[in-house]
Amino acid sequence: MSDKDRVFQEELKVATDFKFGSAVANVFDDMVNRSVPFYGEIQRMMAELAADYAKPGTDVYDLGCATGTTLIGMNTSVSEDIRFIGIDDSTEMLDKCRIKLNEAGFSRPFDLRVADLNRDVEISNASVVVLCLTLQFVRPISREKLLKRIFDGLESGGALILVEKILAEDSVFNREFIKQYYNYKRRNNYSEMEISQKREALENILVPYKLSENISLLQDIGFEHSEVFFKWYNFSGLIARKQ
Repeated sequence: MSDKDRVFQEELKVATDFKFGSAVANVFDDMVNRSVPFYGEIQRMMAELAADYAKPGTDVYDLGCATGTTLIGMNTSVSEDIRFIGIDDSTEMLDKCRIKLNEAGFSRPFDLRVADLNRDVEISNASVVVLCLTLQFVRPISREKLLKRIFDGLESGGALILVEKILAEDSVFNREFIKQYYNYKRRNNYSEMEISQKREALENILVPYKLSENISLLQDIGFEHSEVFFKWYNFSGLIARKQ
């Protein structure tokens, strides 16, 4: 079980960029469930979609796998003859992930790797690649290169599942959507100070795109077919299929 998220409960004298270290890893599951609308439903949908595209004898990748929630969800839906590969740049997250997989009785072959998605990441023999709330943390200059590497590593008929925080297509709605998002966080018992301090910590490292920009990026690197499978104000889920 994750501890309760209190990372930003105390006033910080000096603002620093958000880091996925031990303090966040220990509370991550609580943090993401209280911060991402319909997070449980998104996980269920990703597992269902993964089951549709995962092929025996291939690998399923979760890039930015964090504490392993997505891997555990897919494990119940994807056939046995598939290896899971989780990649994250935080050793603390991967340590937590390994513990959760063991506690869940994870029996299929899996490999957890430390890697920076801004740099070269090896992807091969993949039928499904998941980027759940991950691409937004990759530097914009590196995103096209990462997506191209994913595309090249996918087998024909494979799929990329992408969940992102997004900007509104029309900037007029950005403020309204953010207002509703912060109301969601208030309903989940985050204080005004917690909301403010986390927003400031994320400002320089979480760079969202518009939904249309993400779709264009996928098309530019070779995905001819993509579709929205989830949308809530400033969050969206996309699936893209390789011919």
